[in-house]
Amino acid sequence: MHIKVKRAWEMPERLATPESVFLDRRALLGGGLGLAAASLAGGPALAALPGEGTGAVKTTGLYPAKQNPAYTLDRPLTAERYSADYNNFYEYGTNKTVTPGSNALKVEPWTIKIDGLVEKPFEIGFEDLVRKMALEERLYRHRCVEAWSMAVPWTGFPLSALVALAKPKGDAKYIQMQTFMDKAMAPGQRAFFYPWPYTEGLTMAEAANDLAFMVTGVYGKPLLNQFGAPLRLAVPWKYGFKSVKSINRITFTAERPKTFWEGLQASEYGFWANVNPAVPHPRWSQASERVLGTDERVPTLIYNGYGAQVADLYKGLEKERLFV
Repeated sequence: MHIKVKRAWEMPERLATPESVFLDRRALLGGGLGLAAASLAGGPALAALPGEGTGAVKTTGLYPAKQNPAYTLDRPLTAERYSADYNNFYEYGTNKTVTPGSNALKVEPWTIKIDGLVEKPFEIGFEDLVRKMALEERLYRHRCVEAWSMAVPWTGFPLSALVALAKPKGDAKYIQMQTFMDKAMAPGQRAFFYPWPYTEGLTMAEAANDLAFMVTGVYGKPLLNQFGAPLRLAVPWKYGFKSVKSINRITFTAERPKTFWEGLQASEYGFWANVNPAVPHPRWSQASERVLGTDERVPTLIYNGYGAQVADLYKGLEKERLFV
């Protein structure tokens, strides 16, 4: 007899996001710089997928990847036709519908620079990198700092595999990831008040955690541009703005990186950004979250339900702003 042990992050089907309706995130945003860029959200129904075919095409044959059964959710996934049309990608403006603007993102060729405290800095083409890795699909819970949640079927490989490829030196304490910088290709980068390029970071211990995931695809195919093609991060125990998109530089450093939103508004967005229902945002509560589509408000879980996997990372760091 097979007995299924329910994992902490699994959710009952009654909390699933139906395909018929999604929350208009405009009501949550309310404008202003203080609202961080999370990755995905639902929007109005569409007849077709915007941005179809604009992602990396040379790796299409690698998808769909086999699903890793250790990372599943007990509910249906968010329908792509909604999530593909409602994205935060400030490089292409502050509107949530970033297509067709994001179609200007040229992802072929795409080169990732690996530098900093590594044995030997190098550059590697995206296609070469992907073909070195064993791709798998993982179903991850996604918790936005704006107090909504959804589930996403990412395809990619563990960040730890990339760290192993990079061969960092012993004095590397952090890994910094940056989005491309090209004002001609991304007109949003002409906005002088943002600290471009978009930069995020993790500690080396966080990067080694099994949940830290480098994403190359979603919904069984390569990432469309608006999802952050061709390479992005997913760290599901943190608020969504930590999951940097369109990565083209990875730097190992002894100094903590100054991240994008931290540089813009440090009082509201810090380096750690771990999910915690007991620590409110300065302008709203994080105690509960709205399940997109059902509008049901449910209690938020510490570390977004992944506490058993990540809580030990933060022992001895209680004086840090771990949940901002």
